[in-house]
Amino acid sequence: MGKNRLLKSTSKIAAKKDAATTLDDLFESCLKDALLAENALYKTLPKMSKNATSTHLKKALDDHRKETAEHIKILKAVFKSIGGVKDEEEKCDAMAGIIEEGKGVLEETQLGAVRDAGIIAACQKAEHYEIASYGTMISYAGLLKHTEAKKLLNSILKQEKNADKLLSKLATSEINIKAK
Repeated sequence: MGKNRLLKSTSKIAAKKDAATTLDDLFESCLKDALLAENALYKTLPKMSKNATSTHLKKALDDHRKETAEHIKILKAVFKSIGGVKDEEEKCDAMAGIIEEGKGVLEETQLGAVRDAGIIAACQKAEHYEIASYGTMISYAGLLKHTEAKKLLNSILKQEKNADKLLSKLATSEINIKAK
């Protein structure tokens, strides 16, 4: 009910005391959000893999976990490249919601192809969130003349897009067909 009221409201929302005032501030906030998101995903992927029955899906999840560990390292390098910003996490409501929804998929499906299809859907939601986030940060990095940060973030974005493509291929060529 509170959300509906918020959506209907036409009043301005007051900013928090520590709200971003510059694009640099917003960029730093996005980086901190991404660090938390990657760390949360890193912790969640083993549970998804353990609950998958497709060997191809398990491999894709395990491989992406290794990439996610690399993404965490790369994000820390991005923090260093922009200077003066501590590589700390910031609350990421979006990824927390996506992960919670993924846990719900596990609880609401039986082990097998249907669960595998649900795992793919949940993982693709996370990938799409990350793709949007990294695309935005790359744009900010370019505007802010953070050349090294832009290059590093772009390397992560490419891997996220590849992971999404692989999940789509697994869904359409194997898993969704079995789930049908």
